Order: sequence, then structure tokens, then C-alpha cells
Amino acid sequence: MEGTSWKWLVTGAAGMLGTDLVDLLRSQGHEVTAAGRDTLDVTDEAALDRAVAGHDVVVNAAAWTAVDDAEEHEDQARAINGTAPGALARAAREHGARLVQISTDYVFDGSATSPYEEDAPATPRSAYGRTKASGEEAVRTELPDGHLIVRTAWLYGAHGGCFPKTIARVARERGEVSVVDDQVGQPTWTVDVAGLVLALVEADAPAGTYHATSSGRGTWFDFAQRVVVAAGLESSTVMPTTSDKFVRPAPRPAYSVLGHDALVRLGLEPIGDWESRWAEAATAVLA
Repeated sequence: MEGTSWKWLVTGAAGMLGTDLVDLLRSQGHEVTAAGRDTLDVTDEAALDRAVAGHDVVVNAAAWTAVDDAEEHEDQARAINGTAPGALARAAREHGARLVQISTDYVFDGSATSPYEEDAPATPRSAYGRTKASGEEAVRTELPDGHLIVRTAWLYGAHGGCFPKTIARVARERGEVSVVDDQVGQPTWTVDVAGLVLALVEADAPAGTYHATSSGRGTWFDFAQRVVVAAGLESSTVMPTTSDKFVRPAPRPAYSVLGHDALVRLGLEPIGDWESRWAEAATAVLA
């Protein structure tokens, strides 16, 4: 219920999303334990149980996010992305807490041509996607009535490295930058994801999966053009290219557009159009 104050535990609290979430919760009067990798080892189940005790809501924003490195270190990635969420879910069940598990578009193979629904089958193509999908399944199994799985994608924010910062820097240094124009998704501000996580908990959302991405769709090339303009450069600084010119160890989904029907059914407004949200975020992100 809106206005209620809870005790929150946020793992991955020093990351881009975690930082914005902790800031938002504290600004709204919530008591927050901000757990980063220096204070909480998410692969230590006993430590997770101790950390969860005494909290009403747990948000797991800790993750192995090095997508390419996960191809060679899938076991290590699974320990953080797959096993740890299951352990957190068991601890949440034991201590009567609600768990919000942050997940990703990479659980899908990117072959769709219309937005992925929340209940679409997981079909990951990468080690990162497989480990995140296993984390989702562990949470559903261990905490069937008390979980919220919140998938997001194409994240950017002020507190950490992200696509806009890289593009702006490279464009300034080189005078031009080539960006793929054949991957479609929804650039999403971490501030908006944090707000939606809080809104879901305040609404006492039913256990299930929700998508926290901006509305609309665009390519990385589209996004990069908006970024360089916000950085005071000409849009022509960005040149389009294709994914086959930038082969990476982990395959990237060609189509990462996520649908928001579950939010609409709940009566919550999905995040706004990605272009308008970027216009709002640009100054803070590129500062």
C-alpha cells in the first residue's frame, strides 16, 4: 500500500540500478540496507539468510553482467545469476519477505517480431541468458507466492558505465562512431526501473513476471544518434552498421522489445516512450 514504510534489502546496491533504487527508497522514507559485493557475498547461502532476516522486501539487483565473459565462465556466472536467487528466495520464504528478482531480455532468443509477453517461453542463446533464466526459475520454485520477477533491458544510468557514456566519449575522441542498426530494443533509464519496482511493491502486485522497459522501440543506431545530439554533436557523427561487423563471443538478441500487458492489467502505467525518457535523463547521465 502506498505510504507504507518497509525495511528493504537491496543486493547489488552499488551498481547502476541498485544505486538509483536505494536513493529512491530512502527519499520515500524507507529503511534500506544497501548490500554491495564488498559487504555481502551472494554465493554464501548462510550469509544471504542472515542478510534477509528482519527485512520486508528484498530486491536482488546483484548479477554477473559481463555478457561475453559468461561464455567462458558459465559456472561462475550461474552461481551469481542462477543459484544465488534461489538461495535468496529460500531465505525470503523463511523470513516472510517479498523478493524482487531483476532479470533481463536475454532470457529470450531475439527471434520474435512482436513484443515478448511476460509468459513467453524462455529461449536463451547465451550463457548469460541461460544463467538468468535459471535464476528466474529458481525464484518461482522456491517462492511461488512471494516473488516479483522484473525483466529490464538496454539499461543506462548516471551511476556506472553504460552505452550513452561510451558513445559520447568515442564520438568526441574519434569524430565518428559506427553503431549497429539491426538490433531493436527499448533503451531504459535505471531511475524509471527503480520507480516501477517501488510501484509494484506498493500495489501489492500478484506474484509473477513484469517488464520494466521503456515504451516504443528503436535500434542502437537510433539511440546513439539521440545520445550524440544530447552531447552537443551532430547526429551524422553516428554511422550505421550491422551486427555481423561486430561479432562478439555472446550472441545479442536481434529483437528485445518486451510487452507490458501485465502492468496494464494491474493498473500501473508502463514506463514512457524511450525517446522522451532519454530527453529527461540525458543531462544527468552524460554529466
